[in-house]
Amino acid sequence: MTIDTDHAWTAVAARDGRADGKFVFAVKTTRVYCRPSCPARRPLRANAEFYRDAAAAEKAGYRECLRCRPKSEGGPAADAKMAAAAKRLIDARLDDSLRLSDVARELKISPFRLSRLFFRHQGVTPKRYATARRLEAFKSRSRSSGVTEAQYASGFGAPSRLYAAARSGLGMTPGAYARGGAGEIISYGFADSPVGRVLIASTPRGVCSVELGDSTRALEKSLKMRFPRATLRSGARVSLAALPRAALDLRGTPFQRTVWEALRRIPAGRTKTYSEVARVIGRPSAARAVARACATNEIALAIPCHRVVGAGGDLRGYRWGVARKRRLLELERARVA
Repeated sequence: MTIDTDHAWTAVAARDGRADGKFVFAVKTTRVYCRPSCPARRPLRANAEFYRDAAAAEKAGYRECLRCRPKSEGGPAADAKMAAAAKRLIDARLDDSLRLSDVARELKISPFRLSRLFFRHQGVTPKRYATARRLEAFKSRSRSSGVTEAQYASGFGAPSRLYAAARSGLGMTPGAYARGGAGEIISYGFADSPVGRVLIASTPRGVCSVELGDSTRALEKSLKMRFPRATLRSGARVSLAALPRAALDLRGTPFQRTVWEALRRIPAGRTKTYSEVARVIGRPSAARAVARACATNEIALAIPCHRVVGAGGDLRGYRWGVARKRRLLELERARVA
């Protein structure tokens, strides 16, 4: 098999995991060969050689990289399968005594490689994924039981770990969340738009919710269901024009927040696919995780998830309706034109 060295070097420079299993690259100065996706520092182009497989590289006098282990079974499909297996193990044991080394041992893989491929396919490290899942479990239990009971039932072994996760994931203390936002002051108001009524709600930290709907009553009911015990103050003056520059009170996992910030950088009238957004944030294999982050966005327009589409321009789902998504894109393109 002849290797196109220009294309091979492009894949190596991008650490493109899709090229794993198609060839290996070797470094003349270190006499080591690697997978294209190896996280090690890249050599100078003049010092790189390419071989169809590990056997050919070893025949030329190179030795296997101990970080990426190119001789082991791999490639995108195998790595995705391994990441999915790790995800199942973490989901089954959410208590925070679970260690990365435990999961790696179960899967017969090094902790370093497991962390790297999990990050590539899930968009977060195993530790952050487990913390996010525990926080989800806490949210579902906390309003039907006490904070302490929900804390231990959801896998947080100590209050300090729960409070650390709650700072960014809930935007309030665990106790306040369990009380339905008790102690939280949220001001909100309404505006009309070409896609219906818009509710904009803010805390002292920034905009925390932008919802689209057909009626004021339905939007207000949705906000009250989300924060049943918060102090809600209606009548706030709101501005659709100010949303793109507004401070936001983001409540999500580190990965979700990374995706949302990337969406805010997509220009009006333009779109990106889920895969393109995944590449922009440096997680080329996390397109599905990007789609989930878009689906959990609760701040419409300010975080323009309507500008993310499927391959070929397919609009796919939108929590406020595909018809609204289509209309928003039409309006933005007309404005830009």
